[in-house]
Amino acid sequence: MFSYILIIDKRKELSVKYKKSLESKEVVVSIAGNLKKAYKDLQVSEPDMILISDSIDEDLSDFCQKIRVLTFNTRPVIIGLSKSAEISDKVKILESGADDFISEPVNIEEFKTRIKAHLRRDRENSLDSKTLLPAKNYSLRYLKRVMSNEKYWGCLLIGLENFKNYTDVYTELAGDKLIQAFIAITNSTLEENDFLGQISETEFLIVTTKNKAEKIASFLTFAFDTVVTKFYSGEDVARGYMLIQGDEYAGRRIEFVSISAGVTFSDVTTAKTVKELMNTLKELKNVAKLPYGSNYFAERPKISAVDAVSQKEYNRKIYIKEDDSAMELLLTTTLELQGYDVADSVENNPAIIIIDTGEEMKWLELCKKIKTNSNYKNTKLIVTSNYHNKTTILDTGADLYLPKPYEISTLIKWVEFFIKEANS
Repeated sequence: MFSYILIIDKRKELSVKYKKSLESKEVVVSIAGNLKKAYKDLQVSEPDMILISDSIDEDLSDFCQKIRVLTFNTRPVIIGLSKSAEISDKVKILESGADDFISEPVNIEEFKTRIKAHLRRDRENSLDSKTLLPAKNYSLRYLKRVMSNEKYWGCLLIGLENFKNYTDVYTELAGDKLIQAFIAITNSTLEENDFLGQISETEFLIVTTKNKAEKIASFLTFAFDTVVTKFYSGEDVARGYMLIQGDEYAGRRIEFVSISAGVTFSDVTTAKTVKELMNTLKELKNVAKLPYGSNYFAERPKISAVDAVSQKEYNRKIYIKEDDSAMELLLTTTLELQGYDVADSVENNPAIIIIDTGEEMKWLELCKKIKTNSNYKNTKLIVTSNYHNKTTILDTGADLYLPKPYEISTLIKWVEFFIKEANS
């Protein structure tokens, strides 16, 4: 994690002196000798700190005001540099938006110490309170700098799947420990110049070199699945999944927490902005999702531009396998009235399949075949039954066990939930 400082100063020798005194492995310093270059650097690099000298061709207090407006979303530290030692000048500059005022000539040691103190506080304010990783705003700012200044980089967006369900079963405290373990595993794969930041509670950004990105993704998916079972009860480990019980959930099967990762590279991606790159990474991460287990998907060079970009259609198809013809008609009519497409065949790639086990649970083998078929990796399986053997049904891979008799409103609620999940 490095800090970026922009010095806006017409005086070449003095600005170079400031730059040399502040630069280190953790601090990158750039100089803008005129306002045109300063505005461009503000837009491209979004610095953490701006040092503004009164040598510029504009009133320093007015310029501080403009900078504060221009950088409202990124909120850098602004420090005014002036030969004036007048209290009124200091007050005017501080009131115009500067965070500090340093009179020149400076004591170089005091100067360095004060700058470091501001950077330290800025870094601390940029960290997530739980994980102590750089939070979303800083992470995206860092990514923007890398895209602007580096030629060969690799980037990963990693998501923790089923994490919310895990905390529902095992509490938020257990969830915090699981995330800490994930961060520890991730840090063990990174080197000094690699970056790890947090986009949301369950999404993490890694910026590294081009040749390491896919290796990191490969190791993380293996290592996480190896470790994650330690965070479950022996009963869940033996069963192979979590089980949420109770009337509201009607016996829902929840797969273990896994990670999905999207990976792209500077010489492959067509993204020009941070927003475009993040959208690309999210799409790659979604492609990487498996019904269970961790996985990653890396963007590859496109051989042809024909049909290179496609819009994913929102899937509202539902297939019903119900031996009771009256019940099948009721379900079909109700779901169609709700705006869903009831498919004639399971071959039509439905978002949800609703199967009743029938007499003596004869359709359980069909459930197993569906859940082990890669063509249905995003399809959600709801199994209803008069035979109330919850574990046996969920062991087939069913996402939800709904005992008969059930309320149609309960089924509709779960259909709405799983349609969103199947299309996420």
